[in-house]
Amino acid sequence: MSHNDGAAYSSAAYNSTIGIQAETVHDSTIYFVHPDASPQEKYRVGVQLLEDGIPSRAREMITDAIAHGHDGTEIRFHWVLAMLSARTHHDLTTEEIGQLRYTSGLVRTYAEDEWKEALRVTFDLLAVLSTTGSETGPVLKQLQDLPLRQHDAILRHLDVMLSGGLKDDLWAETLGRARAERFGNDRVQRVWAYFAAAPIGARAVPPRPSTAAAAKASLPVRAVLFVISGALLWGLALITDPAQAIVELPVALGAGLTAVRFGVRWWGREPGPGLTAGAHGPHPVDPAFAEEGFTKRVRHSFDYYFSVRRPHGFTSDAWLAHTVQIRSSLAAEIAYLYRESRIGVERVEWLIRYLAEDARNRHNNGTLFDQHRQDQTPGRTKAVTVAALAVLGVAAVATFGTTASGAAQQQSLWAFLALLGAAWSGHATASRWLEVRREERRLDRENQKYFEQLTTRQIAYQRWQSFLNDMRPSELEMETWLTCDKTSFVDEALRHHRLTWRDLITHTILVAPGPSYKRGRVRGGPWRYSHYVFRLFLFTQDGIREISSEFNFSDATRRNEQRSNYRFDALTSVQVTENADVGYDLELVLANGPARKIRVKDADAHQLAPTENSREISEINLSAAGSTHTFRLLEGVAADGKSWIERHGPDSLAPFQISGWS
Repeated sequence: MSHNDGAAYSSAAYNSTIGIQAETVHDSTIYFVHPDASPQEKYRVGVQLLEDGIPSRAREMITDAIAHGHDGTEIRFHWVLAMLSARTHHDLTTEEIGQLRYTSGLVRTYAEDEWKEALRVTFDLLAVLSTTGSETGPVLKQLQDLPLRQHDAILRHLDVMLSGGLKDDLWAETLGRARAERFGNDRVQRVWAYFAAAPIGARAVPPRPSTAAAAKASLPVRAVLFVISGALLWGLALITDPAQAIVELPVALGAGLTAVRFGVRWWGREPGPGLTAGAHGPHPVDPAFAEEGFTKRVRHSFDYYFSVRRPHGFTSDAWLAHTVQIRSSLAAEIAYLYRESRIGVERVEWLIRYLAEDARNRHNNGTLFDQHRQDQTPGRTKAVTVAALAVLGVAAVATFGTTASGAAQQQSLWAFLALLGAAWSGHATASRWLEVRREERRLDRENQKYFEQLTTRQIAYQRWQSFLNDMRPSELEMETWLTCDKTSFVDEALRHHRLTWRDLITHTILVAPGPSYKRGRVRGGPWRYSHYVFRLFLFTQDGIREISSEFNFSDATRRNEQRSNYRFDALTSVQVTENADVGYDLELVLANGPARKIRVKDADAHQLAPTENSREISEINLSAAGSTHTFRLLEGVAADGKSWIERHGPDSLAPFQISGWS
């Protein structure tokens, strides 16, 4: 696979690469609070961050709310969860342990309610963890007796903190809940909407500016010249032969009016000399770009959607052949309308899909080629116009003949000049007048078409936008599904290696972008991917078991699993490389093998809103992926080797006494 920035990536096959297909950022205010927001609002956002898998930011928000006087058992419960979520006791600083001890001492001062009981159970769990050989039965009974909301929150956020026999006792329940929720809320049918590109707004080809101004300016002069020339010719004919002239005049007037009436329907509709039929359609696309880049992708998208949204009875090839001109015109229009926006074709696919459906519906209604038929002038109109012009010409020549038949030479000269003047000015006047009428009709027609198209496309856009909003999973749903996937993956790894939680010193799971992914996020939140690589590290007395696998997040299927086993002293070096233009890479160096580079996250600075802090968002992504905890564990092993067990073995929790009221 290729990657936009060319960086190396190691997933199922070492030194393979990632290819970014698409990415989108959803506008949302759920993670943003005004600097002057109330402590209650900051607490609300903190809880939302915690539920959505961003504990590092949740700690900041809830701590700030408490510092400004918003305190109580519910607030303290969520603060403790935010402090412990996705962390082990080794990740806590001395200051944080002191804050937890202080909070445990406050519990006795609160009034009795369900949140106080949840706090008490949380600290009892920590006390059991920090006391070797403690009986877990009573605290597990207390945990089971909690309301479901508090019970599930404790299990979820203390997942990494809990270990050993206590974890063994809770694992069946944790696994059962993960299996029940893993495909809940119609996951398979809805995940795609999270990564769907934000559709760009509806557009239509606006009318071309009218060119009738110049024709209108020259029309009066030519019309006056025509009237004078015609009046002079008829006057001379009237002087020469009044009876003949009186007959010729009505014939000429009738033929002229008939030619005007039917000529407007002909020349007032079709392009005049020097114009092409394409001038009344979409603006043409530069031929240099017709077969590459955005235009090429638009054409391919039209071909695809026309082939799958076809009328009954048509094969794909037959329908594509039947609509080749329509597709070409629509593709040129869409390429013209959206090219300058520098967008991916996926953001305009909603419109292409709508146009394909509209063409199918118009075919079913028998109106697919109505516009083409309307643009064609009936043969009867053309025949009447030509006949009227012929009669007018004959009448004009007859009038000249009447004038010249019995007149003096000088009068005949004037009649000839009048005939020439009438012919030239009449043609010029008719041409200018028809151009004005044609432009007025064109402008009215294009204005009407523009507003009709824009209205129908805006309706289609709103319909698609509403559908996406209804289908798109929430952050809580995405985080819940991801957590269930990780739980299932850990369970399969434990069963494969025939390990129990009592056999583990600790564990960590690193979540990284997989190959050929799409990614999306809400503003202020972490990136979520359509394809992940899960990398699980199980730390036992004998060494490290590493299991990695690629996950398709849409249907939770996985492939390309790899397993490695190595001793603590075999991990000689751990290096984290940060590049603002590339992302984060984790490099593991083993004593008996080549360096392994693992892509942790891609660069995202170009996707940040002006109000977002790049460093803060990067930390959110690393925390959500489990990177911070994983880095600390692996760096500790690389530095200490076998002696790392002494600091992380069962006896290392002895100083971790937090409970202060029992």
